[in-house]
Amino acid sequence: MTALSRITPAPVRKSIVVKAPQARAFEVFTARFGAWWPKSHHIGTAQMADGIIEPRTGGRWYEKGIDGSECEWGKVLAWEPPSRVLLSWHLNGQFKIDASVDSEVEVRFVAEDANTTRIELEHRISAPDAEIIRAAVDSPGGWSGLLGMYAEAAQAA
Repeated sequence: MTALSRITPAPVRKSIVVKAPQARAFEVFTARFGAWWPKSHHIGTAQMADGIIEPRTGGRWYEKGIDGSECEWGKVLAWEPPSRVLLSWHLNGQFKIDASVDSEVEVRFVAEDANTTRIELEHRISAPDAEIIRAAVDSPGGWSGLLGMYAEAAQAA
């Protein structure tokens, strides 16, 4: 039996500009993650009640189910408010927890002026099914759509 080979495709890169100061843009993405992330995008066995990014390097990135259960998606690898957060992502192409997936989601918050922030997201994937993961996160229901939902929340905050 041979081990599955790892594939590392080109990263998925997305950006969006929001009418929000840099600190608020960062705060909405991280501290209010569960308010803008769609409840349909969950992997736990229970319906998703909240999505949480713990505000520190080494913190967890996870969902909390309506039954109180928790399902961890990854860890906070870098916490640099208000300019950057780096998250590990351990979901495979079927959106199940998989320790063989080694990917990162880096989000940068770049102030364009006092009330406008450009969000630059890069999702780097290394996994046996990396092309499947990449296709999913690069689809309209992936990071493009998610950043659109985030932008609405950031601008309304």
